[in-house]
Amino acid sequence: MANAERLSRRSLVEKAVELADAESLESVTVRRLAQELGVTPMALYWHVKNKDQLLVCLADHLLTEVTPEFDAHAPWNLRLRAMVEALVGVMRRHRYMPGLLGMVEKQELPNFARATDTALDLLSQAGFTLGEGFAVSTYLLHGAMALVDNEPGCPGAFSAAEAAEWRRQRRLRLEQFPADEFPRIVEYAKTTEEEPDVEAYYAFGLDLLMSGVEAMAAKKTPNSATQNSTR
Repeated sequence: MANAERLSRRSLVEKAVELADAESLESVTVRRLAQELGVTPMALYWHVKNKDQLLVCLADHLLTEVTPEFDAHAPWNLRLRAMVEALVGVMRRHRYMPGLLGMVEKQELPNFARATDTALDLLSQAGFTLGEGFAVSTYLLHGAMALVDNEPGCPGAFSAAEAAEWRRQRRLRLEQFPADEFPRIVEYAKTTEEEPDVEAYYAFGLDLLMSGVEAMAAKKTPNSATQNSTR
């Protein structure tokens, strides 16, 4: 157990991440965190004034990984893809993060500003204006959030047998569409009983997000060719 003398903002935030991962974002309160750390709530007020500030610290801490170290000489699109991959990776490990980003003021997150500035620089290299670059970076952020929020599979903690039954019921529901009117949906239904390949889903989604950006960049600066072969 930490005590008030050894408590730091970093140890406080790391405990908040641990608590949110184990339970939920709702469980992260100043009072609960103080209990977990073995201190009084007053001891935490030296570092965070309230739950809102605590959530800001939590979000900023998680965003540390979104601007990874990469080869400064690598093409812009590979560096930007590395950032999107890092963002998706963080959100997959901390599933509450998309919701958390909607709860805090992003202007209060230094690591969000750092990631945005880096993305704007990379997109400028690709030929986008700063306004276009900001729109693209926003699109990539929301696209990454949607990827994680819509990960294929069963909701909740199902056993293997329960998951298989959930997929079977989903297939049956889709097969109820009239085949003469919705032939492709009925045909697609046959594929839904298979266990989804989650890694393939994310690889495809990242390719889809980046391909749109790269295609637009190629129209602006044809010499900034996409390095597809290095993916």
